[in-house]
Amino acid sequence: MAAVWQQVLAVDARYNAYRTPTFPQFRTQYIRRRSQLLRENAKAGHPPALRRQYLRLRGQLLGQRYGPLSEPGSARAYSNSIVRSSRTTLDRMEDFEDDPRALGARGHRRSVSRGSYQLQAQMNRAVYEDRPPGSVVPTSAAEASRAMAGDTSLSENYAFAGMYHVFDQHVDEAVPRVRFANDDRHRLACCSLDGSISLCQLVPAPPTVLRVLRGHTRGVSDFAWSLSNDILVSTSLDATMRIWASEDGRCIREIPDPDGAELLCCTFQPVNNNLTVVGNAKHNVHVMNISTGKKVKGGTSKLTGRVLALSFDAPGRLLWAGDDRGSVFSFLFDMATGKLTKAKRLVVHEGSPVTSISARSWVSREARDPSLLINACLNKLLLYRVVDNEGTLQLKRSFPIEQSSHPVRSIFCPLMSFRQGACVVTGSEDMCVHFFDVERAAKAAVNKLQGHSAPVLDVSFNCDESLLASSDASGMVIVWRREQNTY
Repeated sequence: MAAVWQQVLAVDARYNAYRTPTFPQFRTQYIRRRSQLLRENAKAGHPPALRRQYLRLRGQLLGQRYGPLSEPGSARAYSNSIVRSSRTTLDRMEDFEDDPRALGARGHRRSVSRGSYQLQAQMNRAVYEDRPPGSVVPTSAAEASRAMAGDTSLSENYAFAGMYHVFDQHVDEAVPRVRFANDDRHRLACCSLDGSISLCQLVPAPPTVLRVLRGHTRGVSDFAWSLSNDILVSTSLDATMRIWASEDGRCIREIPDPDGAELLCCTFQPVNNNLTVVGNAKHNVHVMNISTGKKVKGGTSKLTGRVLALSFDAPGRLLWAGDDRGSVFSFLFDMATGKLTKAKRLVVHEGSPVTSISARSWVSREARDPSLLINACLNKLLLYRVVDNEGTLQLKRSFPIEQSSHPVRSIFCPLMSFRQGACVVTGSEDMCVHFFDVERAAKAAVNKLQGHSAPVLDVSFNCDESLLASSDASGMVIVWRREQNTY
């Protein structure tokens, strides 16, 4: 019942603007403390019926205290979309090994709404246009983001105080990927072309490297955290993927690439973490079942070049893959079987490698369409609009960066923006980290962090945006701390 405490927090966040209107710092502290207490309470194992009763009573009491909200259906819609199993990926892997039939049933049971992207964009606009000018988008996620971020402007919110810590255990070999754990403030991992993966803990001080995962015989090209953070999957130039237990660092399984080719990227299927998609140097995308170590029937498709980047949409129904020939393909993903169906192809620029793809259902109250962020060695960061449920892309705008040869990556900021504007962050070959406002017509640059001595390859925010990690081609990982008065 992990979803119930999230629903309770969403209800609290929606009413949080009514608490102490003249003291926004108190509201921020209150919602953070509520989040901590609800997380702890979720581990107590209370009966599901009791938790649901608490959710109803909480909503009724807040409604009596502050009055009804203008969108009474929002919390219910949020609960339907956010429900996730509290069981870990390792639990589900063990279940599958005991009963292979469980995979199909589980994928079926965890499927989500089938509304199209066009419908989603129309609904987002309709909700926004019904609100008074200057008000925030009435969704639980947007309210929670506002409560966590505090009442600050976009520029203030992405002002950084400087370096919090520097990790240099991989110096002399590039670190192509750095990622905070899901919904975690202080757990960080990075992979290196020296063949290892580091798991780091930032709190308590001083930050430390908890363990180094070794086993790949060549460079690690990519890795991903499972939804519950109990396992990691990694891909390597040694033509294998490995499944690791994050708790103790042991390698659970080694899976060879079906084509015997270098593996260049990977991503978990967001709804069913038993399935992982990998891309290889022989132009193939494979859907792999990490419980059996085998590729899924019908889960293979060929691109025009080496597969460098992968990204799912949030419901897990659409997959985009980018290659080194400049193409981005969209695939329809069958939730029950793992089968891939090729849908659309976009040539970003012939011969320009697509090194990063990030998907977001919507970015802000101004950018209400599903969006894709793409790096493609064009000295530009590209923002595309997803215009239909087959993943068709339409260029919205671009931002100037330096990238002509290195595998630079970018991200959407994790908190859904309630302000005017919304930020994206990218690495760059000018050795800087760049922040851009996707809605600002002129002078879109919001901030630039300097401190690396080599091209910046990847960036990652923690869950509340208080810390940002960046990695570079020399093996340095820098953790940046946001200004104290903005979080």
